[in-house]
Amino acid sequence: MDTASVLALMQDVAAQVITPRFRSLASEEVMEKNPGDLVTIADREAEALITAALREADPDALIVGEEATASEPSLLDQLADAPRAWLIDPVDGTKNFVHGRPDHAVMVAELHAGECVRGWIWQPEHKLAFVAERGAGVWRNGERLTRPEAQVDPETLRVVTSRPSQEGRHGTLTLGSTAWCCGVDYPWLAEGRVDAIAYSRGLPWDHAAGSLLTEEIGGVIRHADGTRYRPGRPVAQQTGQLIAAASAPVWEYVADQLR
Repeated sequence: MDTASVLALMQDVAAQVITPRFRSLASEEVMEKNPGDLVTIADREAEALITAALREADPDALIVGEEATASEPSLLDQLADAPRAWLIDPVDGTKNFVHGRPDHAVMVAELHAGECVRGWIWQPEHKLAFVAERGAGVWRNGERLTRPEAQVDPETLRVVTSRPSQEGRHGTLTLGSTAWCCGVDYPWLAEGRVDAIAYSRGLPWDHAAGSLLTEEIGGVIRHADGTRYRPGRPVAQQTGQLIAAASAPVWEYVADQLR
């Protein structure tokens, strides 16, 4: 599918099964996959619709959705060797969605041999679309998005973390909280609202599209040991926190402070 068609698919699916349920979920439409790990009928229906459309358009590709993986974990193991794959996060920020907060998103990424080559983020309540294509930059609602190169200035660096226990002062840094939605956090980084983000884990549907946004605005995304993040890399081989930063010097500085 061409880039515009994938975005249109995501927007159509959100309009059909996600947005009508925002702040209208019945109790039986919210479930737990694991204690504290919520899923809703909107997650499941959205993933089914997106999966069906991608499978019809690209029948030879591997399709890995967050909800499908919950019932078939072996899907995740196939990513590293798949020549071409699609990742789907039907409602990123499900807890926000359940609690009536607008910070949620639909995310899709296309991988070739484990590398993200195209990524899409649609924020239904904010009406914002972020599209990244390797070598072609980042686009927000059809306009090219750029940000000045981030400099290391401890007084002005804006860093957020997904670990509540990590919020507060770390060396010269003061860490705030993420939006609890990667589909909002990574656009913050691309827009220049934050300079670095620290995550505790790197599940591919959460980070594939955002990692491409980060690299296409001149940033870097690496594990705490300095290894570059690859969505196709097995989760078991990922070491330490995942840190995305608007520039390599900012990454080095933040990683050093968090150590």
